[in-house]
Amino acid sequence: MCKRPTSRYLLPALGIMALILASCGFRPLYQSGGGSDGATLATVEVARIKDRSGQQLRNLLTEGLSPQGRSARTDYRLTVSLTESRVSLAIRKDAMATRANLTIKAVFKLAALHNRNLGTFKGSALSTSSYNILTSAFATLSAEKDARNRSLRTLAEEIRLRVASALRNPRSFSDP
Repeated sequence: MCKRPTSRYLLPALGIMALILASCGFRPLYQSGGGSDGATLATVEVARIKDRSGQQLRNLLTEGLSPQGRSARTDYRLTVSLTESRVSLAIRKDAMATRANLTIKAVFKLAALHNRNLGTFKGSALSTSSYNILTSAFATLSAEKDARNRSLRTLAEEIRLRVASALRNPRSFSDP
């Protein structure tokens, strides 16, 4: 007959797990005052990005970094450049494509404005979305626009998380 574990074993096991997490240096990403909380993220200014896709990405980044509105002071500047490519897939016998992949790559740089000793944090993010190529030109344009919006949302979230992580760990910034 098998006995169920009791709280006699459960509480010490939870205590040991808490000690292990504390000793490994685990810190929540969004802990208050940790450098990546909402107040610190709101001090990041997103520079203008060219083209319509860039404008949409800038709006998504601004909303993600400062949902309550931008801070009165600006400590960091985030610059982003986008490249977009389209690859046709699923070619029919009559040489017409029926599916395509839209790939958007973002190369970004986060620079401290007031602390010149901090340097910059550089990175890149890539997002690929697929869409159908239909007989109707309007439907194809609509599907491509939706794929672009999905990719831009993915890129904005990826960049936001990487910026928050960099602000949390200043050693990720390169030398000036």
